[in-house]
Amino acid sequence: MTAIDAADRARLSTRAALASVALALVLLVAKGWAAWATDSTAMLGSLADTGLDVIASVTTLVGVRIAAQPADREHRFGHGKAEALVALAQVVLITVSAVGIAWRAVDRLLNGQETAQMGLGIAVSIFAIVGTLLLVAYQNRVIARTGSIAIRADNVHYKSDLLLNGSVIAALVLDQALHLRGADPIFGIGIALWLVWGAWRASSEAVNQLMDREWPEYERAAFLAATADYPELAGLHDLRTRSSGTHRFVQFHVWVPADWTVRQAHDRLDRVEEQLQARFPGTEILIHVDPEGQVDRETMLSSAITESAT
Repeated sequence: MTAIDAADRARLSTRAALASVALALVLLVAKGWAAWATDSTAMLGSLADTGLDVIASVTTLVGVRIAAQPADREHRFGHGKAEALVALAQVVLITVSAVGIAWRAVDRLLNGQETAQMGLGIAVSIFAIVGTLLLVAYQNRVIARTGSIAIRADNVHYKSDLLLNGSVIAALVLDQALHLRGADPIFGIGIALWLVWGAWRASSEAVNQLMDREWPEYERAAFLAATADYPELAGLHDLRTRSSGTHRFVQFHVWVPADWTVRQAHDRLDRVEEQLQARFPGTEILIHVDPEGQVDRETMLSSAITESAT
């Protein structure tokens, strides 16, 4: 992730969320017209998904705005977990959408009903694909720079929309051009299953943040490699990490010579903290000082957990 400050993260994430809302509103109107004209279950499913996209995108916008707020008296660790909550809300909306699409598709499969105006449905779907491709490309750039979990969840949903819109085209062609009457509802069921799978994947990172899961191993390794540049951290132990939105937290204990005064330890390690935070923007670092060689019960427990995990 490219190093940028909190203000730039908030600005980029907000722009991506606004772009998502704008596209969702345009597609909602276009697909509403196409669903009415074609009477296609696959197109109706695409419309329902877009309707939920509007809600999800607005929720994402609200979430990234809340997450960007600085820490206050009642939220001393900031508001970053608002993004994880937004991501979970999106998962619920995606799942509800999938259930509704599947229900309509099964009814259509059992009772049968023809679609109409293939050309209009295909044209709207192609328009949706082009717009979605542009949005996904922009979101990917924002995610690479900010690491926003809310934008990432929105991105997963819109990537699934690419397959969804392609499926609508295939369903209309098979149903009207090739007269395979079961194609439209079958594609509708396939779209519903794909949405559920996408929701499951999108939920995992949000849950990890809410549960304060440790950073991925490669990120922990990168941080530990950076600490090796500071002799003062030679006795580093009991490393703990977590994330909250785009903000990250690190805390660890470090042994210092027993003859150091409190002021010496404070001044030297404060300088180290400042330099590490400059190398890892958006990361809050907390160092606890231990006299050299001291091993307390908490440290022993943490070491045991680390060893069992490896």
